[in-house]
Amino acid sequence: MCAAFPTAAAVGGVSKRGGERGSITPRMESSDVGGRQQGPIWHRKPGPAAPRGVIVNIIHSVKGYHSKTIHFLNVAFDSSGDSLLAGDHQGNIYVFDLNRNRFNLVQRTMQACTALAFNLRRRTEFLVALADYSIKCFDTETKELVSWMRGHDSSVSSISVHGSGRYAITTSADTAQLWDLDTFQRKRKLNVRQSVGIQKVFFLPLSNTIISCFKDNSVFAWEFDTLHCKYQLPTPVEGSVLLYKVFAVTRDGRIFVAGGKSNHLHLWCLESKQLVRIIQMPAKVRAVRHLEFLPDSFDGGSNQVLGVLSQDNIMRFINIETCKLLFDIGSHEEGISTAAISPNGRYIASVMENGSLNLYSVQALTQEGNKLLPPTFKVVEDWSKCTPEANKLAMRVTSGRPEQPWKSKGTKIQTRLIKVQATTSLENKENELPGGLNKERLQALLKGFGEYPAKYRMFVWRSLLQLPENHLAFSSLIDKGTHSAYVNIQKEYPIKSRKLLRVLQRTLSALAHWSSIFAETPYIPLLAFPFVKLFQNNQLICFEVVATVVVNFCQHWFEYFPNPPVNILSMMENVLAHHDKELLEHLIKHSVTSQVYAWPLLETLFSEVLTREEWLKVFDNIFSNHPSYFLMIVVAYIICSRASLLRCNKTVDFEYFFHHRNNLAIDVMIKKAYHLMEATPLDIHPQHMLDDFIPLTKGQYPVFNKYPKFIVDYQTRERERIRQDEIEYLRERQIAHELEAKAQERKAEDEAWYRKQELLQEAEEQRRKMLLEEEEKLTEQRQRLAAARRELKVKELQFLEASRRRFLKYQQDQRQMQLKRLDDEIARKASMREQEAAATLQDVEVQWMELESQRQLFEQRLIKDQEAVTKEIKEEVDAHQRRVDLEDHLVQRLMDIEREEKQKAQIVAEENLAKAEQKCIDADWRLQALRKLRSDDQDREKRYEEIAKVLHDNRVKEAGLLNAMREAEEKKWEGVTQKKTQLEEEQKAAAAADEHRKQFLEDTMWDTLELAEKLQRKEAYFAERLCDVKARRAQSRVEPQQVPRSGNVCFNDLSASESSSHVSLGRRREELACQERELMAEVRRLRQKLTSQARTKHPPFPATKWTP
Repeated sequence: MCAAFPTAAAVGGVSKRGGERGSITPRMESSDVGGRQQGPIWHRKPGPAAPRGVIVNIIHSVKGYHSKTIHFLNVAFDSSGDSLLAGDHQGNIYVFDLNRNRFNLVQRTMQACTALAFNLRRRTEFLVALADYSIKCFDTETKELVSWMRGHDSSVSSISVHGSGRYAITTSADTAQLWDLDTFQRKRKLNVRQSVGIQKVFFLPLSNTIISCFKDNSVFAWEFDTLHCKYQLPTPVEGSVLLYKVFAVTRDGRIFVAGGKSNHLHLWCLESKQLVRIIQMPAKVRAVRHLEFLPDSFDGGSNQVLGVLSQDNIMRFINIETCKLLFDIGSHEEGISTAAISPNGRYIASVMENGSLNLYSVQALTQEGNKLLPPTFKVVEDWSKCTPEANKLAMRVTSGRPEQPWKSKGTKIQTRLIKVQATTSLENKENELPGGLNKERLQALLKGFGEYPAKYRMFVWRSLLQLPENHLAFSSLIDKGTHSAYVNIQKEYPIKSRKLLRVLQRTLSALAHWSSIFAETPYIPLLAFPFVKLFQNNQLICFEVVATVVVNFCQHWFEYFPNPPVNILSMMENVLAHHDKELLEHLIKHSVTSQVYAWPLLETLFSEVLTREEWLKVFDNIFSNHPSYFLMIVVAYIICSRASLLRCNKTVDFEYFFHHRNNLAIDVMIKKAYHLMEATPLDIHPQHMLDDFIPLTKGQYPVFNKYPKFIVDYQTRERERIRQDEIEYLRERQIAHELEAKAQERKAEDEAWYRKQELLQEAEEQRRKMLLEEEEKLTEQRQRLAAARRELKVKELQFLEASRRRFLKYQQDQRQMQLKRLDDEIARKASMREQEAAATLQDVEVQWMELESQRQLFEQRLIKDQEAVTKEIKEEVDAHQRRVDLEDHLVQRLMDIEREEKQKAQIVAEENLAKAEQKCIDADWRLQALRKLRSDDQDREKRYEEIAKVLHDNRVKEAGLLNAMREAEEKKWEGVTQKKTQLEEEQKAAAAADEHRKQFLEDTMWDTLELAEKLQRKEAYFAERLCDVKARRAQSRVEPQQVPRSGNVCFNDLSASESSSHVSLGRRREELACQERELMAEVRRLRQKLTSQARTKHPPFPATKWTP
């Protein structure tokens, strides 16, 4: 173990015989954590030992313009003892892993820490009390804050954590508070009067007891579960009163030590609630600043070594049993401020006065102390300055070589004793025992007094049984942990003392690991329990005593496993038959076998039928004789109880008798056993069937396989299977419990959630009522605003209707003016035509008068010519009439086209106006829908769908209206196209007729001209007239509309056609105007219908409602 620690740089100072330090300053391994967040703790390889026990000196220096050292304030170990937590003045928290040789900066709290705790249930978490009176919990791996606990009004001086790691007690000058480390909530608070302050409140190790120490020297014990006061320690004896300041408790919770401003220490026994000892420290000690026990792996929690830090900054370690000073750490030059000891007892961490941190090796300190202390012990002197009652308790601490558990030269002394005894004779060699004892003398002493002295009984037993004390072998068995067969031993054997139960469990587990038969044997706990109770403070001795008893005094017990040892019971039955045949026959008569009257005594080793003193006296004799004496004791017990047994006649009575205490003289029974040993014949004597006593071997324990291995293996497999099934069942039950807990938690959460929802609903109802009131007001305002908008809209529509009517009237006026202009033009043209006709008539009359004179001469020739000319003129008048109709048709067509274009423009304008109005309405609807969606989130989708549906219906109806209007327009255009086609066909026919007529007239005229030329030769007058006719003919070609100068019939026809065309144009105009008015009225009715439907389905400002 020494090789696991690094050594110092140089050999340190040595201790003088009086315990004082030398003046030589050692050079030790030093580590500076300043400026680093992680790194190695030491840099040199481990050596065999550490000078002065110092492994490493740790400092925290800050380099810069003003270099300084930051002082460490507190230190704490984790539950394993291999990790160290330290906090400095600036709030830096370091974790030192001693196994891995690494340190790590885990937190910067930015303020000084006053207390630390590193033994929580979650191994990576730790508690730190800060200067602002708060307690924080951090995680060393994530380096994050886990929780922040407040509640103290003054500085926290100590933190005590329960053994389970789930609860903690924080103590300040005025109060102590109990915290739940799972929820980090305060469970209880201890308040005291201002005049009585609190010194310290802490958990008692391995129990559910809380110890509270006050400044008036009162000490109370409280039950953790109920927080009821269990007891109060009485006032110390007169003359030994001191003001308690510091306290310490052993790991088993039995011894309570208190100290203060004195060199006295008070040792209290918490089981008897009595002051059992007062220890006086050396005169140099005037006050005690800190107390802490040094753990040991083999002391069972009853710590014997106490560390005492005094006012001179030196920590002295003393044995509270022998009151010897074992070693000390610190000096006047390098004083200790505070210290902490690891739970495994390997390290001591001390905060020095200069602010550094020293780590000590306990093994190196004990070796150094054993080596340098003088070889003799001083006698413990009584303290004579107190009252007689106090003198009985007081002991002074003296210097000297330490006794157990510090084994330095015990083996050498033992070896020397063995060498001395090697000179004795061979006859006495078998009777010689370790420790200088002689077996024959012990037997003679036992026969004389009947028992060994209680003070030396354990020593005598260890010598008689020749226990090897194999520490390494026993440690290897203990390191294997609790055997699966004894995990739940507390259920089968509900022992009140937790310590006793733990020692019993460890001892049985070690036996089961040594040989598998002991894991399957049901009576092993009954057999081992008396020795466990007797040697509970030394588990090694307890195990070896039980193992020795099993090997020697339980010979052949396991050959018939799992049945009782029939062979051993037969031996006892034979002995009983020889010495008391009547009693045996009585037992056989009532069907009482040896399994009823002998086996209960064997498997319990008489622990059920004897008292403690009787049992000890019996086993003094058993251990001092041959193993067969144990069987003789059983037979002697039965024979000595023959009077009571002969009166029993029921099996139940026999069973009760051998399982309960009876009135029996133990000395008579022991003498009877010796008589049986001497008087029993050799053929039935158990001594010839049992081997002599054989002690356990040293170094390693012997192999124990005297049992049917296949049965044990089968039962082991079955037990393992059952254990696995039980583990599976427990796991499933745990899962079921967890599920039930989760269900309960979920139920509680649901109930809380429902309560919260009810509160929220109530609040929501109140808010909804307020919102409804506000919405009603807003609705009224919106209604008023909607009414105002409606009025404005109506006025706007009226204004638009008036404007439209004014525009229509203007258009009608313009059309009437155009028609009037056309009528005036037609009238003007008609008057011009009348004037031209009148002029033509005058010319014709003149010509007629001119020709009348010649008519008589040419009457016969001109009748034919006149008829031809009349026919020609009539045709020309017809052609002219057709041209006039064509012109009227063209003019009417132009008017129709213009009117249609105006109608289209008007329809497009009205459609655009309707679309604009519809878009305005849609925009209003969308704006209202958006406002409603913002106030009513849950109706948003429904409103969107309704608005989309309305918009879709509007679009469908608008599309239908547009399609209807387009169809009407297409029909109109089709009619126009047909009419244009008819007009073109008529024009083509008229043109063809005109061409034909023109060609015929030209041919006729050329024939007439040729005839006239022929007549010209005859008469000159006719020649001139013909020239005039030709000129006029040519002029008629240029102006086809010119009226010919012949006939009254043509003029009458022209006036009739003009009047008919005028009537047809007026009628057609009226029909188109009527159709236009009907179409606009239909469009207006359809638009009003759509608007009214939309408004009825979606009112402009609907009332909103909040929903949960």
